[in-house]
Amino acid sequence: MLGKMVIDEQDVQWEDPNERNVVAEVSVQEAKLYPGLGEKKIILVDFGCKESILRHLINAGLDVLRVPWNYDWSEELADGVVLSNGPGDPKMCAEALDIIRKGLKRDIPILGICLGHQLLALAVGGDTFKLKFGHRGQNQPCIQVGTKRCFITSQNHGFAVNEQALPSEWKPWFFNANDGTNEGMRHRERSICSVQFHPEANPGPLDTVFLLDSFVNTVRHGQ
Repeated sequence: MLGKMVIDEQDVQWEDPNERNVVAEVSVQEAKLYPGLGEKKIILVDFGCKESILRHLINAGLDVLRVPWNYDWSEELADGVVLSNGPGDPKMCAEALDIIRKGLKRDIPILGICLGHQLLALAVGGDTFKLKFGHRGQNQPCIQVGTKRCFITSQNHGFAVNEQALPSEWKPWFFNANDGTNEGMRHRERSICSVQFHPEANPGPLDTVFLLDSFVNTVRHGQ
């Protein structure tokens, strides 16, 4: 919800952050390589990336090439790609969507987190919408589709993926126990997946950190 405080009936300039590409304001401005063990290299597309995601990947021994939101990584040599979290409306990142579509033609593992989840959904032909009440906090319950397992997750976003608009080759992975909205998706045949929550936590519970570890293992073994 947007609002403004007016003093003595003075006109106050109104600015709606949803009408501009805030990702471009918070993303890194140039590519930088963070060396790991030199065995496997991944591309971390920074849409406003939390440092904890970068730390987790580096601590796993991966070489991490962190690139700006509009960097064309589609032909960059790498063993996997992470589409990071970030602020705002994913539909404002049209340039990034074109790059993701090109990158999807490659046969490498891809993981989307938060905004990265929404961008991946848009890139494959899905849709997103603005939530009436955003998901904010470290105690958002998410249920894994097809199970009764509930994970407590850390979230901070105001948009969500329209699960009904996902192409047939994609299947829902998690949903929010509070409002039923989509919290993750997986490709039915390829090693491409994404989640709306933050599996790396920091801050928050570590219930879903295994998802990041699973992605790292997939990159290592080329599955």
